[in-house]
Amino acid sequence: MNKKIIIILAGLVLVVLGLSFNQNDTKNSNVVFHATLADSNLYKNGIYLNEFVINNGNYIFKFVPNGDSPQLLTVILKGENYDFSENFKLKGTVHQTGISEYYTWDYEGRKEFSIVNQQKIVIEINPNGNEMGSVSVDILRN
Repeated sequence: MNKKIIIILAGLVLVVLGLSFNQNDTKNSNVVFHATLADSNLYKNGIYLNEFVINNGNYIFKFVPNGDSPQLLTVILKGENYDFSENFKLKGTVHQTGISEYYTWDYEGRKEFSIVNQQKIVIEINPNGNEMGSVSVDILRN
């Protein structure tokens, strides 16, 4: 009888802890825009377009590229009172361990920007002809 009670209580504690972690992740999320570009059907005339509302504050781009990602990724943000444009260049960094070699990838360019007032933003992401290489693009509140 005591073992059953202990097992039930332990299960309830695990459920409560699991739910609290999920709620904390949602509350602390600072992602204001996300797109995973892995399909040429996402592009119209070679350019990905979307729009979203952004509040005033400081923001940063985060990318999740790989070796097949576009070598040059042009990102343009246009709003009522805002214009941003950057050509991000893919850079591979080789890492050598004693028995293997691997690369990590990131985009170089101006990743931080500020918005003065809330507004609707149109984002254009141009892979400059490489629509088949995948990349995830996030805008995070900094």
